[in-house]
Amino acid sequence: MSTEFTFKVLATDGKARRGEITMPRGTIRTPAFMPVGTGGTVKTMYMDQVRDLGADIILGNTYHLMLRPGAERVARLGGLHEFARWPHPILTDSGGFQVMSLSKLRKITEKGVTFRSHIDGAPYEMSPERSIEIQGLLDSDIQMQLDECTALPAKEREIERAMELSLRWADRCKTAFGDQPGKAMFGIVQGGDNARLRERSAQSLASLGLKGYAVGGLAVGEPQDVMLDMLDVTCPELPADKPRYLMGVGTPDDIVKSVARGIDMFDCVMPTRAGRHGLAYTRRGKVNLRNARHADDHRPLDEESDCPAARDYSRAYLHHLVRSQEALGAMLLTWNNLSYYQSLMQGLRDAIEQGRYAEHVAEVSEGWARGDIPAL
Repeated sequence: MSTEFTFKVLATDGKARRGEITMPRGTIRTPAFMPVGTGGTVKTMYMDQVRDLGADIILGNTYHLMLRPGAERVARLGGLHEFARWPHPILTDSGGFQVMSLSKLRKITEKGVTFRSHIDGAPYEMSPERSIEIQGLLDSDIQMQLDECTALPAKEREIERAMELSLRWADRCKTAFGDQPGKAMFGIVQGGDNARLRERSAQSLASLGLKGYAVGGLAVGEPQDVMLDMLDVTCPELPADKPRYLMGVGTPDDIVKSVARGIDMFDCVMPTRAGRHGLAYTRRGKVNLRNARHADDHRPLDEESDCPAARDYSRAYLHHLVRSQEALGAMLLTWNNLSYYQSLMQGLRDAIEQGRYAEHVAEVSEGWARGDIPAL
């Protein structure tokens, strides 16, 4: 296994890229979907299951882990990989988005952010340097810069202020990260829904010579076409030989359209959160197991799936579990959803290698449009 962090593009089809990130803890096949393990766990799943479904990397969250159980404690216990029994690559976000979205009492200055915990109201400070320090204590493999994520819609001057602050913080994070062989720090492009600011942010970050680049501040309520427009102007400004990560995205449709624009990495709580609320993702779109029409349906979610949760349990049983609020219902539907997402990513990787990305996406989209077939 490589002792360095490297990224190689193995095949392209249009702007879509099939690549590999190699690092000491493993190889990440791209395009990649990273299951979200916010607090050191992918909710309702065993880590062995997550790996068996095809995940090469998971995401951990700096904000939540610094509050509970604490970054220093995780470090004393051997780091997040040992703590959570996940020996493969881990990406940690900076905590910035959660500070902005969860902490009602916060103050942003050039130095960083002061805020109160959403758990117990205790005061905390988060600077770019402290964010990198926490991620180092967690021993994550890919660390994200601290940034300010502006909720949309917002005025242009506010978007520009936050974008420029994020650029200055990126430079400080790079200095704090230093030279860590085998690991990487990614910068985060900001700029809201403003194409000019997105281009400027991407160009400035590219000049820092980082090992990877993320696109942040999207999938925060704006229409999909706005998100795609921002990717159209951002991706060409990012180095072609570095991985590109679209943060917090998204639906299967968001993913296939973003890959077509040159994105390599994704994360989203959607498949796990949906599973806990009775919603299944399948080849024929979403299936709401709360609906009464499933109560007598003996069919599985997908008889062709390799995942036992999709193939071996009846919809009637899944409906019963969901309506009864049994924990097994959330476990099985999350298992199904993560299986579907990883299968989707494998299909996209194969299609890029075969030079038939557009045709494959058309076939996948046709399945979604056909929709779930009612029981006879």
